[in-house]
Amino acid sequence: AASPAPAAPKAAAPAPAAPAQSGAVPFNTMQAAIAKNMQASLDVAAFRCTVDICTDDFDALYKKLKPKGVTMTALLSKAIGNAVGQYPVINAGCDGNGFVYNDSVNIAVAVAMDDGGLITPVLKNADQTDIYELSRQWKDLVGKARKKQLAPDEYSTGTFTMSNLGMFGVSQFDAILPPGQGGILAVSSAIPTVCACDDGSIKVKKIMKVTLSADHRTVMGADGAAFLSTLRNIIEDPEQLVW
Repeated sequence: AASPAPAAPKAAAPAPAAPAQSGAVPFNTMQAAIAKNMQASLDVAAFRCTVDICTDDFDALYKKLKPKGVTMTALLSKAIGNAVGQYPVINAGCDGNGFVYNDSVNIAVAVAMDDGGLITPVLKNADQTDIYELSRQWKDLVGKARKKQLAPDEYSTGTFTMSNLGMFGVSQFDAILPPGQGGILAVSSAIPTVCACDDGSIKVKKIMKVTLSADHRTVMGADGAAFLSTLRNIIEDPEQLVW
């Protein structure tokens, strides 16, 4: 009998892609500014605290409002803005000698740029602006950011910042406090979680962890905890966000 044909050799695994660049690569202008700000943040005595928030009703509201042009970023910014507006110290900065209170609640939203770097378009007067107008403003800001056409007052006037990595499935993270601001909120993914309810029943709810990083020179632990409690109440009873 004929000998069996030898097995065909396995195809070699594709070689890993070569790095686009090697060696020392200087920062571009935006990356240099980010590096400078991050280094400055190390000089601030920041503290962090985290709460779990059930997003079942919030997600249902978003599903209802999305066909009307409402974005998740605008809805979260509205919730955060409403909470920040109740705590002037959370919306304040510090100049090294004392408090710097702000007249308006401007929510800066961290956005990663396609070519590297980060920019923070600002939704101004988030606590006073309705959710539909905030959504229109956000779409306009994102369009300008992609074209690198944001004016300075559209990215440098934030009084409080939100960093949202929930779309990447991140379960929890801390954000670095931007210089000049009293706080930044790290928003994680809403994850189905088995929960024990007050009535003794067991249910699966979507739970989102949010972490506040705050300047401890001006924001005390009780201030941060009270703010997070208010934010949780707003997100878990979100109908108040719709005017």
